[in-house]
Amino acid sequence: MSVRGVALVVLLLAVAVAGVWVGWMFRYRPLTVFAWQTRFALRIAGLHTVRVAAPPGPQAVFVGGQGPAVVLLHGAGDNAGTWFKVAAELVKDHTLIVPDLAGHGDSAPHSGPIEVRQVIEGIEGVLDGLAPGQKIALVGNSLGAWVAMVVAHHNPERVAVCVCIDGGAIKGSNEHARVLPKTRAEARESVAQTRDPASPPVPDFVLDDIVRQAKAGPLGRFAATSATMEAYVLDDARLRELRVPVRLIWGTSDRLVPLDYAQRMLAGLPSANLVTLERCGHVPQIECPQQLLSVLKEALGGAKW
Repeated sequence: MSVRGVALVVLLLAVAVAGVWVGWMFRYRPLTVFAWQTRFALRIAGLHTVRVAAPPGPQAVFVGGQGPAVVLLHGAGDNAGTWFKVAAELVKDHTLIVPDLAGHGDSAPHSGPIEVRQVIEGIEGVLDGLAPGQKIALVGNSLGAWVAMVVAHHNPERVAVCVCIDGGAIKGSNEHARVLPKTRAEARESVAQTRDPASPPVPDFVLDDIVRQAKAGPLGRFAATSATMEAYVLDDARLRELRVPVRLIWGTSDRLVPLDYAQRMLAGLPSANLVTLERCGHVPQIECPQQLLSVLKEALGGAKW
């Protein structure tokens, strides 16, 4: 066989191996593939990645745009890519700072338990590195909302507005929340808690990957430090101290962190309002991004920068 023939065979084998690998990833690691796709979408929207030094180690951050700085914080077990459906619109009028929370995505620490303290220190390090002396808007979903409220409580002079989407820093109200499923059936219920009943069903192979991630991913690593979380919960007194304007945005179909949680926060905050999103669950930026964008733009537009 000629050299050209050998090269062609090698190329064909490489393509075949790559095809098998891609097929395997789609079948057995769909959450990883989805994360790749969403992070690529952030880059298409005009954001680029930087590394910022922080106490937990280097934090990975997507940055782009011009205008008032808006920091988007994702939930536990997620990554910066979760904002891909709203980033392209927000980046037109704002400087977006979209970090992977500590221990998530490409942010350190890359192994071991993840403490709330590390997540908070990671975000404060990102703010020091990328928005020193600037007023910023903090927008957080789920765990990201908890972190946003604590950071705003620590640094009120730096925060123009704190937007909490289906999450916050008070004690929870759902004793039946299932966040670490061990079986496919438990994963199905876990997903159902976070979505509107009319949303399309999640395939079994995705549910299987959710179980795998619950064991080995950042969600399980974060849950392992539950005994240390109490110190970062805002009690009634500290909630009343939060003078930063707070905007609560809630999916009415969220059963993981139901609406009564938002209503309890609203009652304790000195400067807050609540807007609900109909037929939407725990992660509106994925499930109902256009509804969220409309409300989010209004919240950001009313901020005093």
